[in-house]
Amino acid sequence: MSSDDADDLIFKALSHRVRRAMLDALKPAPMTTGALCARFPALDRCTVMQHLRVLEDAGLVVAERRGRERYNHLDALPIHAIHERWIGPYAAYASAMLSRLRTDLETPAEH
Repeated sequence: MSSDDADDLIFKALSHRVRRAMLDALKPAPMTTGALCARFPALDRCTVMQHLRVLEDAGLVVAERRGRERYNHLDALPIHAIHERWIGPYAAYASAMLSRLRTDLETPAEH
């Protein structure tokens, strides 16, 4: 899979608010699928599993079987990679532009 294809999967996974909420729930510690279902009572188990599958396909969640339970672990490395490739450089560019604008506005104009 190409880097662009992997990025597409990550952006797709992050595009839905329930999946983002699931990732937030997994930040402190892994959770069982049952615990995630309890955390999202408006969703049935099948829907929770579908969201987890999208997160797994994007590499954002890693599932681990322990007996009859399935523990879901957050893997934040793909998000970090997105930050390094997209957010960091754009933030630096925007910051540099604002700095130049400030300098231009603070420099007295010569007539």
